[in-house]
Amino acid sequence: MPRMTAAAAAVEILKLEGVEQTFGVPGAAINPFYRELKNVGGIAHTLARHVEGASHMAEGYTRAKAGNIGVCIGTSGPAGTDMITGLYSAIADSIPILCITGQAPVSKLHKEDFQAVDIASIAKPVTKKATTVLEAAQVPGVFQEAFHLMRSGRPGPVLIDLPIDVQLTEIEFDPATYAPLPVYKPQATRAQAAKALQFLLESERPLIVAGGGIINADASDLLVEFAELVNVPVISTLMGWGTIPDDHELAAGMVGVQTAHRYGNATFLESDFVFGIGNRWANRHTGYNLDAYTKGRKFVHVDIEPTQLGKIFAPDFGIASDAKAALELFIEIAKELKAEGKLPDFSAWAASAQDRKATLQRRTHFDNIPLKPQRVYEEMNKAFGPETRYVTTIGLSQIAAAQFLHVYRPRNWINCGQAGPLGWTIPAAIGAATAEPETPIVALSGDYDFQFMIEELAVAAQHKVPYVHVLVNNAYLGLIRQAQGGLGINFEVNLEFENINTPELGVYGVDHVKVAEGLGVKAIRVTDPDKLGEAFEEAKKLAQEFQVPVVVEAILERITNIAMSKTVDMSDVTEFEELATEPGHAPTAIKALQV
Repeated sequence: MPRMTAAAAAVEILKLEGVEQTFGVPGAAINPFYRELKNVGGIAHTLARHVEGASHMAEGYTRAKAGNIGVCIGTSGPAGTDMITGLYSAIADSIPILCITGQAPVSKLHKEDFQAVDIASIAKPVTKKATTVLEAAQVPGVFQEAFHLMRSGRPGPVLIDLPIDVQLTEIEFDPATYAPLPVYKPQATRAQAAKALQFLLESERPLIVAGGGIINADASDLLVEFAELVNVPVISTLMGWGTIPDDHELAAGMVGVQTAHRYGNATFLESDFVFGIGNRWANRHTGYNLDAYTKGRKFVHVDIEPTQLGKIFAPDFGIASDAKAALELFIEIAKELKAEGKLPDFSAWAASAQDRKATLQRRTHFDNIPLKPQRVYEEMNKAFGPETRYVTTIGLSQIAAAQFLHVYRPRNWINCGQAGPLGWTIPAAIGAATAEPETPIVALSGDYDFQFMIEELAVAAQHKVPYVHVLVNNAYLGLIRQAQGGLGINFEVNLEFENINTPELGVYGVDHVKVAEGLGVKAIRVTDPDKLGEAFEEAKKLAQEFQVPVVVEAILERITNIAMSKTVDMSDVTEFEELATEPGHAPTAIKALQV
């Protein structure tokens, strides 16, 4: 039997499990693992500037391509605690990433050794499993189990903590005999699928709600096939955006209290049956007034995690199943029903959803200086084609993006939906661009998200990772300011100051152009709406020429309220800005405005 260090065995297993790329920051307690990463070879590594950034890079890498599992690596103590946010983001959105940390020697774990912390206990609530390996011979089994857990059932992250002496201990391990464990995914039965479709047959105004589980299952093509077969409109969740192209005749928009379309909410409120597949009824989708969301309609819920069924509200029928397995059965049975002439004709209902799509629109065309944010998204729609992959996190910038941008393909909207940590965007964009360099990446940040982990731009410069980063700057914590309005305050959300080094910025404070250039990337500042289009085109050219990110900073008006519900009720959304009343008001809307 071949002998090698436990750390070498771990690297060999990463390769055998299909890992090609890692992200991390070395340190004393994880250096033996890094030695084997170098000596064994075959796995690329991107040096992050912050270990939290490494965890978000791993997440962006996983999300960008089916089958990917991002790996982030850090040393003992604060490296692990810094990556907790990445683990939380991953488990919240069902994203598999593997976090590997170094640790003090086993004999020192109870002695308050330097940078020794019980990271496994800390990480337990935000992982599928977190283990500190105390015996070197257990390392192969722990890594094998980790990949099995990440891929089985509801995907999610795993943490493996490796004491330095465990890493250095020699063990017997033969890579030639290693095999990944079989992946477990629950599958719907034919009887369950038939009963679910019976609800559809008995409805008059059905909707399909397509969630992120469909993208995780790599089943978007099946979702579209099923929707076309039964001729039922599709509402995408924020995590499921891209399962069906926005310009498809059955795409009915998004629903919710923030990241929603006027026409999406209106169509949902007219429905009498909702077929939820791979979604979890997140509160930004349903709102807190569940009566408004559920009253007058029946629900079938399909989710890979059995405990999700009934968690938010009790469906009329629930199925624990992988989305792909369920959709294959739904298509099979629907084809039989169609052949027998038993599928209802929903064409009038589907057409009504498109009528709302063409009439209930928000205005985007404004010529104001400083810029209104709506105009930025309008120009983005013009500049960036259907192949574009958007990466963003949280804030008014993200909410407005979901209301105004268009997504045409699965995995082309990469957004941490539940956790929403500021700073996520830059490292996640780097991870996504590393996973698929041929896909054009456009990241989107407000000024505070951009500042949180701005140092990671240097990573993209060092490793030649080109993409365009749209930065909308109003020198405010915009979403928090808007939320504080209901409390009658505007407190500690103002980022304005007069920068003594850049007086031409006025009160906009941080000179993002200088900072970005100092980190090795290119940057363009735009103050005129008519200059946005040429700035985006220049950014694309510069990114390709220099193989680095290019930041396009749009100087916005200080205060814009983006449409959302003040009462967290999807039936009660406030429109703060002018609505589109003529086609020129929304020239890049997915359907031309009908008046």
